[in-house]
Amino acid sequence: MAKNAQARFCSSKCRVYHHRRPQLPAELRERARWVRRDARKRPLDAITGKSASSTNPSTWAEYVEAKHATFGVGLGFVLGDGIGCIDLDHCLDDGVPTAECARYLADYPRHYVEVSPSGDGLHIWGTLPEGKGTRQIIRGLSVERYSIGRYITITGRVYQAGRILPL
Repeated sequence: MAKNAQARFCSSKCRVYHHRRPQLPAELRERARWVRRDARKRPLDAITGKSASSTNPSTWAEYVEAKHATFGVGLGFVLGDGIGCIDLDHCLDDGVPTAECARYLADYPRHYVEVSPSGDGLHIWGTLPEGKGTRQIIRGLSVERYSIGRYITITGRVYQAGRILPL
């Protein structure tokens, strides 16, 4: 309980932690490609709360609008405009990457990587030319690459702080 009822943080330690925690890369925050998502990971328009589309920009919003909207349970980012994502499924065991995942992540040492909503997957964010998505098994690891026509959930659970670099 804060000593001051109007205080934004419970202590100086909490305030410092808040300002030092890893942030979403600016390359994502600056694009108006944001949606909200429901509990079943379906995209929602951040302004109206109705279904959003990964191919209809009129259903997307600015980051600040989506972040402060109350619809759904979280955020999502619509891929495109040079931004893509690699989705690694079932690659974490109690937060620790499997051996296959660790080898795969070694190729992306400075990229921004988040834990997926399930808690056992990762999203590697970066730049990627627009093209057809792919799904493949690489050394036992399920790897999906997408760059357009999809949206990916954003959890804010940073696995690896980094930047938006080529994938």
